[in-house]
Amino acid sequence: MKKTENKKDTHIPTWALNNFIRRWLGKPKRYNAAVRQGQVVADLGCGPGFYTFPLADRVGPTGKVYAVDSDENAIQAIVRKAAEGNYQNIETHACSAGNLDFIDNESIDFVLGDGLLCCVAPHAHADTVKEIIRILKPGARAYLVTSRGSISYVSDAEWEEILKEYQVESRNFPPYKGDRWAWVSKR
Repeated sequence: MKKTENKKDTHIPTWALNNFIRRWLGKPKRYNAAVRQGQVVADLGCGPGFYTFPLADRVGPTGKVYAVDSDENAIQAIVRKAAEGNYQNIETHACSAGNLDFIDNESIDFVLGDGLLCCVAPHAHADTVKEIIRILKPGARAYLVTSRGSISYVSDAEWEEILKEYQVESRNFPPYKGDRWAWVSKR
């Protein structure tokens, strides 16, 4: 068995992902320009919904946001906040991003994977990449961000291999000064 096969998804505590300091510094509406009213979005690795709720506001009642995270606690936090805020356009799933069988082929206008791959178990990286490609509509885009260093399951070399699976629109290049990111679409 390879060293990475027994690793599990990393779960960051919900309080660390959704607090007043992060909202002040992190700009929760930063991805809203990527979507329009009525579109369908997949927020993969959504945590407790830091970006999910602003995206749901942006797509409006005729749009939809799939909030997907393998951490059941994070998903339950979204369910509670969605009920409190009367959000009808958020569908939650506590599962791996490597199996999105509840999302139809080519049905998503925008995929947000901010911090997704660096937290997905290494053995599920290839399936996660394939699922993102499968669910993206032709011409739709995804924004992928991975952390670097000891907190990440993605090496610089693997990141370069992942990007080969997509049409890369823009990205940052080595030597990286912080997180790796790329705007991508399907080939």
